Amino acid sequence: MSAAHGSGIPEQTLLAAAARYERALREDDLAVLDEVFADGSSTLRAEGGAALVGHADVSAHRARRGGAPARWQRRVHVRALGEADALTVSEAERLDGAGGLQTQLWHRFADGWKVTAAHVSSAPAPSRAAHGTDRAAWRVRPGEGDPLLPGSGAGPLRGARIAVKDLFALAGQRIGAGVPAWLNQAPLETSTAPAVQALLDAGSEVTGIAQTDELAFSLMGVNAHWGTPRNPAAPAHLPGGSTSGPAAAVAAGGADLGLGTDTAGSLRVPGSFCGLYAWRPSHGAVDTSGVLPLAPSFDTVGLLAADPALLAVAADVLLPPRPAPAQAVRPAALLRSAALLSLATPRTALAVDAALTALAVQTGLPVREVDPDFSPEEPQRWTAAFRTLQAAEAWASHGEFIDAHPGALSPAVERRFRHGQGLAPEAVQAARAVVERTRGRLEAVLADGWLCLPSTAAPAPRVDASAEEFEAARTGTLRLTTLASQTGVPALNLPWGRVGELPVGLCVLAPRGSDRSLLALLAEVAPPRRA
Repeated sequence: MSAAHGSGIPEQTLLAAAARYERALREDDLAVLDEVFADGSSTLRAEGGAALVGHADVSAHRARRGGAPARWQRRVHVRALGEADALTVSEAERLDGAGGLQTQLWHRFADGWKVTAAHVSSAPAPSRAAHGTDRAAWRVRPGEGDPLLPGSGAGPLRGARIAVKDLFALAGQRIGAGVPAWLNQAPLETSTAPAVQALLDAGSEVTGIAQTDELAFSLMGVNAHWGTPRNPAAPAHLPGGSTSGPAAAVAAGGADLGLGTDTAGSLRVPGSFCGLYAWRPSHGAVDTSGVLPLAPSFDTVGLLAADPALLAVAADVLLPPRPAPAQAVRPAALLRSAALLSLATPRTALAVDAALTALAVQTGLPVREVDPDFSPEEPQRWTAAFRTLQAAEAWASHGEFIDAHPGALSPAVERRFRHGQGLAPEAVQAARAVVERTRGRLEAVLADGWLCLPSTAAPAPRVDASAEEFEAARTGTLRLTTLASQTGVPALNLPWGRVGELPVGLCVLAPRGSDRSLLALLAEVAPPRRA
């Protein structure tokens, strides 16, 4: 049997047995639970400082307790101990937010894999206390309980507080775009962006305008003018950008939803760094009018949330009406790419692989390798092509402002914009050809299942990391994020990975237009937290 990352996918029969056990646990199916644990007097189960020895005692304990607390797997680590023995360590989240840990020793008998020993422990729920107003995270925020824009007062999002990225038009407010010089010349908006209005009509309220990286052209969450928002999930580390303000606000408990944009990963990256669920929709699925553009061919409007159920409801509000009769479609498999995993640091790849195993165990979906896998050259080509087209469109969007306001941007961000200045038409045309080939390649992969890959190449860098470290993290992550960006497919960040104490995300890509099927995954794998 192969084991964890570095040795291939765990044997599918073991994952199938683990998935069967999880279903039985949720349904309190005592017959299946008894069957999964090995029969005999030496079977062991330990919890809370006491051990039950023997299958009969373990079975009697289950019958007495009347069902186990609901739990959802977050990471499953598998280690082979031989041809017929394996160790699994499962990290889970419970309905009340508490954590759970279960270690199981499995043996492959003639009739399949069974647990011969298990140890269960739990940990209290982490606090998500709201912090005071952080000027690096919020540009405009009224007092607590006093919304900037009230909602309809009724609907599926009633009472949900939204932190809106400072790129969206809000009636009576200016767009600041993370740049003081832009804010100074911005007019008062006379109407509200349709995406914001849809959320307001569904009952939510805008609690404030949250900061963004300069003109949204960054991935790390550093703003030379307003500062770096605090990352509550990883203090002393960057929050990720360019939807940095909304991510920091949601992670701190100051908002329930973050409404932002994603061009090259600007929702998925802060989702990964701050431990939040993040959704980038299929390109064109959500109205982007009333939103300051960066690179229109790749710009999307999406969401961040700590509560996956709330994210799914809000996404449903933003998407076009569901055609009837339309039902969620499950993929044939979860696809693992060794080539894409290798683009992340080794510890990040290991953490994401454990999250992928947990996803397979919870859904019961098989994990298959991408075949043929991506070559080492493909990510290099698609990243270079994307950066060329993004720079060309970004300069077309804002070059006039940059020329008219020297020094308005930090040098690093201005260099990114000026890379698009005067690009030869032949270079742009060649880049578009690469993007078209990449789109066809990914469509062929997604015909076999949903592709799972790291959301970022590493956890959040430290705030005091060097400029070289910032750029290395940004460049490494772009090789992963731009695959969805240039192909227009929906992407969902699951914040399940951990490198030490730092969060890192598993990203799931589905075929273009299958947003609701992808979001339906949340109901299978995540506990609802909102009443």
